[in-house]
Order: sequence, then C-alpha cells, then structure tokens
Amino acid sequence: MAERVSRLSTEKAAVIFTRSQCPMCHTVSSLFSELGVCAAVHELDRDPRGREMEKELARHLGRAPPPVPAVFVGGNLIGSTDKVMALHLAGKLVPMLKAAGAIWL
Repeated sequence: MAERVSRLSTEKAAVIFTRSQCPMCHTVSSLFSELGVCAAVHELDRDPRGREMEKELARHLGRAPPPVPAVFVGGNLIGSTDKVMALHLAGKLVPMLKAAGAIWL
C-alpha cells in the first residue's frame, strides 16, 4: 500500500487525500482551488482500498486514522490542515506551490 500512496502522491504537483464528509478536507481543497491550484483529490472513503491507504497515511503523519486531509506538494508530504494553514498564514504556501508547478502565475 505504501507504493500506491507514493504513486498517487506524485501524480500531480498538488495532491490531497480526503474523506467526502470531512469539513477540514473541504476547507483545504477550497483554499487550493481559490489559489488556482488544480490538485488531484482522492476521497479515501470512496476508494475500495481507502482504509488501507488511511493506515499508510496515518503512519506517515504519525497520527491515528483518519489522517485527512493529507496534503502533498511536489511529492512531499506537507501534512494536514494545521500545517497547510500555518504555511499559508506565514506566506510560505504559495511560493511552495509555485516551486512545485502547482501554480503558474
């Protein structure tokens, strides 16, 4: 499963693993959309192997499932909502997204 998560996390410059009914997942996805990022979004509760992927993501994040949202930029794990928002408020998220090619302008 680690291989699948690794492959999916690098399919686009920005990748978000979510659950369909997760408000924090929606918040992060909306932020990326507002910033002009076309992220790959994987809803784990709609994937037949989603539970296994949740366990793998939880292992990477060092927390109990469900570990969503789990955000990758440029193939690197950024973290969950708290990390994404902290980067955004510090003015570091947009440059990171630009460097990864997730934002063109």
